[in-house]
Amino acid sequence: MKTLNGLILISLCWTTISVPIPGVEDGARPILRTEDVIYGRKSGMALTMDVFQPAKPNKAGILFLVNGGWLSSKSTPLMVTIDPRNYQPYLDKGYTVFAVVTSSQPVFTISDIMGDVQRATRYIRTHAERFGVDSNRLGVLGSSSGGQLTLMLATQGGPGKPDAPDPVDRASSAVQAAACFFPPTDFLNYGAPGKDGVGMGPMEPLKVAFGPRSLSEAGRKSLGREISPIYHITSKLPPTLIISGDNDPVVPLQQSESFMTKAKSLGAKDLRLVIRPGKGHGWGNFWKSKEDTDEFVLWFDKFLANENLSIPVPIR
Repeated sequence: MKTLNGLILISLCWTTISVPIPGVEDGARPILRTEDVIYGRKSGMALTMDVFQPAKPNKAGILFLVNGGWLSSKSTPLMVTIDPRNYQPYLDKGYTVFAVVTSSQPVFTISDIMGDVQRATRYIRTHAERFGVDSNRLGVLGSSSGGQLTLMLATQGGPGKPDAPDPVDRASSAVQAAACFFPPTDFLNYGAPGKDGVGMGPMEPLKVAFGPRSLSEAGRKSLGREISPIYHITSKLPPTLIISGDNDPVVPLQQSESFMTKAKSLGAKDLRLVIRPGKGHGWGNFWKSKEDTDEFVLWFDKFLANENLSIPVPIR
């Protein structure tokens, strides 16, 4: 504490503290949670993630995208929020989980939000040593809009700008494995060839997330291509797993099937589509569905868990 002309000045030093999570454990040992790690800033606000570290890390990291309906929050019940219980299956296997909170509609559009996910990946890779993870063993996981963001990262992640002033922006945003539930993948052929889903049809309730470009036919056509993962697939797509129901009125199964068909035709390897008969857009508390989380865990175990599989970040 200092004084200046009779005024009292108080200096504060902010630090991030890792604390055990009550009721969430790695065996008999508590998981450590580091809250509000700032991975970027935009429009005067901080973009944050919470980091969950198991007692016995396997040095692989998973970005868990906290996003549904292109809404995201740390804790408000009005949006998709951070829920440590959803991460237990991955923490149990030694994965460090990064619960990434993005910006949200209606203030920010899907295009804006995609940039947040790229930034988060670059940040984690830049600070991999700090988090105790291998920068070449990062995976991403999401559902619905989080699935769209997952696949956009999987298809578009790549090198940063070597001359960027911010060292984080120089890092690659590529991931080595991806998995998601029922993702929108092609807004220009949404459920059927030529059917417009850019804020229309099942997506109309979320029209605001697409922004003003969705108000014209020309705008929808260009935007639909920009934000649809299917148009960005290359043969270098990382191992990708999708789980979808065949009775989904919001994101048709066709979205997952067409993505996989296109990826296979372009020479992408290690693809898996799991179809849940009779399931709609989510089923019960799907993040706690053992048969589904087992699929995700096995996928990441195959492509991330073994440190001998660590390979240089792919250049696209």
